[in-house]
Amino acid sequence: MLLHIIINIIIILSVLIGAFFVFSASIGIIRFPDVYTKLHAATKAPTLGLASLLIGAFMFLFIQHDIVSGKLLLAILFILITNPVSAHMISRAAHANGVKPVIKNRKDAYENYKTRIQSK
Repeated sequence: MLLHIIINIIIILSVLIGAFFVFSASIGIIRFPDVYTKLHAATKAPTLGLASLLIGAFMFLFIQHDIVSGKLLLAILFILITNPVSAHMISRAAHANGVKPVIKNRKDAYENYKTRIQSK
């Protein structure tokens, strides 16, 4: 009985943590000024948030109904793999198109790398 209560608390905490990260990411998308910071908010926090929500759903189905959901496990895996990769590719495309960050006193190491490669 005590173990059942502890597992339910873990499931509730997992879902609440996931909801918090997804909510904070939505606020970050609205509040941040440029593409790069919005992209950071749109990918980093939702990755953790959705993974936490899906882990909570998986644990609920497994503990309460004895169901092992392969779809939830695959969704967690795909989110953890594709979200950071897509963020990287979108930020590289934005950089290649000349989108500059809001902070102007930032060193652009990728731009320096591209000019060194092109000059060789």
